[in-house]
Amino acid sequence: MANKEGRRRFGNVRKRASGRWQARYVGPDGLERTAPNTFATDREAKQWLTVVESEVIKGEWVAPEAGETKLLDYGVRWIAERKLAPRSRENYEDLFRLHIRTYLGDLEIGAIKPATIRTWRKRLLDAGAPEPQAVKAYSLLRAIMNTAMKEDGLIRENPCRIKGYDRYHTPERPTATVQQVFMLADAMPPRYAALVIVAAFSGLRWGELAALRRSDVDLDSGRVRVPRKLAALRSGLVFGAPKSEAGVRSVTLPAAAVKRLRAHLAEFVDDQADAIVFTGDKKALLRSGNFGRAVKWVETVKALNLPAGFHFHDLRHTGNTIAAASGASTRELMYRMGHASMRAALIYQHATSERDQEIAAGMDKRINKQARRKRS
Repeated sequence: MANKEGRRRFGNVRKRASGRWQARYVGPDGLERTAPNTFATDREAKQWLTVVESEVIKGEWVAPEAGETKLLDYGVRWIAERKLAPRSRENYEDLFRLHIRTYLGDLEIGAIKPATIRTWRKRLLDAGAPEPQAVKAYSLLRAIMNTAMKEDGLIRENPCRIKGYDRYHTPERPTATVQQVFMLADAMPPRYAALVIVAAFSGLRWGELAALRRSDVDLDSGRVRVPRKLAALRSGLVFGAPKSEAGVRSVTLPAAAVKRLRAHLAEFVDDQADAIVFTGDKKALLRSGNFGRAVKWVETVKALNLPAGFHFHDLRHTGNTIAAASGASTRELMYRMGHASMRAALIYQHATSERDQEIAAGMDKRINKQARRKRS
């Protein structure tokens, strides 16, 4: 006996020889698909098609087989195809390998739900992963899943939508006083003294300082160009573009830094335009780890009574704090720091007691001036 078949505007249903009903439809991608199971009645089959049609109309339809892609395969491909700086790519690969792949790699993307994410995060932290690493891993996974949802249509919703998982409390980094900066510079081997001073008063990052060439320095104007950075990759040290387009900038140094830099160039740097400004004893490129050992950074910081845990990067923090206290606007700080967003610059805009006193003194002058004018 021929199968009894019913037609409808979206999809169609037919009765199989078994007596159960089958539902079929053509998806937005032009492919015909069959319901994953058959139905006891014609009504149930049509109701299922109505639900699918509603998803298509609302733009919520996802190909049933799409979520079967494993996170391991998709995540590795996502990182490989992403436009990233070499250092960022390595960081993503490490985060994915250490904190995501091990726990979630074998799961199908469509099977990952918010409850899966909560369990994963707890396992990460229980295994000893620092909270900052857990936050970075979560942010990476969220970006991957966002592409799977919005661009590739593999999932309907991003499971990484849990409040608070993308942030952690960051204690304020320590800063040094101007006097401590000079004391630290004087305690360094002579070839590194100017490096400390320029780091503190320019706001340049370690990789930007290590990549400076003589041609980037204009002593007459006191300006330093930042056209590149030096990154330590698994394959070795590599020159590349700064962290972002905003990182390509020209920073003016205070006179005290220009004076130290002038002496440094004369004593330690070759005359060629492409000569690296800051190098090791054998004029080798600087590595942060080697530098710390060479100058006995930890011991020196402790001997000078600098704040506990003071890192080389905190010299940049010190310089940005001084610039903010000197009256630099948020936009000016963004340019000086090489940041494209206001978020980091705003950190340094908090009022300092010294700057607050200067503001109060300025208010006094204005108040007294107005009072004298009124009396006269």
